[in-house]
Amino acid sequence: MRKKICFVAAARPNFMKIAPIYNEILKFPKEFQAILVHTGQHYDKNMSDTFFDQLNIPKPNISLGLGSGTHAQQTARTMIAFETVLNEKKPDLVVVVGDVNATLACSITAKKLHIPVAHIESGLRSFDQMMPEEINRLVTDKISDFLYTPSEDADQQLLKEGTPKENIIFVGNVMIDTLKTFKPKAAATKYFKKLGLTKQQYITLTLHRPSNVDDKVVFKDILTALKEISGHFTIICPIHPRTKKQIKEFKLDAYVNMDGIKKNKINLIEPIGYFEMMNLVMNSRLVLTDSGGLQEETTVLKVPCITLRENTERPITITQGSNHLVGTSSKKICDTFYKVSRKPQSESQIPKYWDGNTAKRIVKDLIKQSKAGRF
Repeated sequence: MRKKICFVAAARPNFMKIAPIYNEILKFPKEFQAILVHTGQHYDKNMSDTFFDQLNIPKPNISLGLGSGTHAQQTARTMIAFETVLNEKKPDLVVVVGDVNATLACSITAKKLHIPVAHIESGLRSFDQMMPEEINRLVTDKISDFLYTPSEDADQQLLKEGTPKENIIFVGNVMIDTLKTFKPKAAATKYFKKLGLTKQQYITLTLHRPSNVDDKVVFKDILTALKEISGHFTIICPIHPRTKKQIKEFKLDAYVNMDGIKKNKINLIEPIGYFEMMNLVMNSRLVLTDSGGLQEETTVLKVPCITLRENTERPITITQGSNHLVGTSSKKICDTFYKVSRKPQSESQIPKYWDGNTAKRIVKDLIKQSKAGRF
């Protein structure tokens, strides 16, 4: 019997994870019917629609257009809207990815309607419950029926938490499927050249985490480090709306340049598409970020990464990859930069199953679970 699977995408990183699984599931039309729901957590065109276009994802069957708000508002609105979707479409399985508010909201809503849930990217932990994403991960993993993990350390974490072994499926990192598939197209954009940059003579920066940009003291300390670093390498930062708002609110405009690309400045540009972003990253001297996904992508691209956070839910990017966790101290950021920037190519390893075939493993297991009558 053909099973109906509802896929949920909410924010920019979700799209890179959903795309390969959704496209793989379409190869099995006799087994599955796919429904794609976009909750609209990211509502800027360059942070959502562009990704659907570039990653060959059909337009969502359902767009909820929920937008931003507090965590409670966003979660509540998503649960109310998604419950209507589930009652109307009656899927056999809901697939959620990552750790955004929609991941939590949609998994809870599905389970309360007795619909099984599969969580892609299970078992990641920062062990910091001050991070909203950590709460989302913990709750989603606790109630999910199928926990697809990106790395073997995630398996071990879930076992420690009492997750039944039969519910844990190690499949690898699905975001790397997208990276491997579209790397040639990203390289062909030559986007860094369009900005007038020289290969490995600039740094790509992303900064958006509330703990970094909502606290003026922390944000200013980070910008102080970035200003020193920009004296050695021009910095390019596709700006997140939240970060842009906080720069204006805290009157930190003097630290950044928003008027074209200027050498030895922290240059803010508008959000860009996936191909353009990956082109910037793969040609960078190094990457400075507080993003989870970029820690993984730089590991595979063997580009040095300095993570501006006190913790990471992706420790494998440090133990095997190209990532360096430094926190938000201006001195530590600069000290690590001087050390890392001397080597333009990382000597990191690529973790097991970060090979571009994760979606195939997930869909193969979904077929197995379906045949076994688990959904």
